[in-house]
Amino acid sequence: MTDTLTSEERSRRMALVRAVDTRPEMVVRRLIFGMGYRYRLHRRDLPGTPDLMFRSRRAVVFVHGCFWHRHEGCALARTPKSRVEFWKAKLDGNRDRDARKLEALSQAGWRVCVVWECELKDQGGLAERLRQFLDG
Repeated sequence: MTDTLTSEERSRRMALVRAVDTRPEMVVRRLIFGMGYRYRLHRRDLPGTPDLMFRSRRAVVFVHGCFWHRHEGCALARTPKSRVEFWKAKLDGNRDRDARKLEALSQAGWRVCVVWECELKDQGGLAERLRQFLDG
């Protein structure tokens, strides 16, 4: 199957994909702030540039999109039907890089929590999981 967009249209569309301040990230930030926790954003001096960093708790939170980070068993982590080889290599590379960065953070003594995009549907459960992680 070929791409339904021209190369220029695809380029424009992909340029709109944000790396920071995404909708899922903003939902998690508002939830955590509302729970009374304070954090720093996008610390480039830490492996993987965590979305949220809690220095005094030695904890970081990543907010991952299910598609881009290949959430195992999630319907949102589907593989595109066009250019399958390209997408498989790219998305597998994302997953491998994530694993390396999470391991580096753990080795440096940081506690790591990954929040998946699909988990935002149950904000009550997510809030409880985040509270346990941050207070643990």
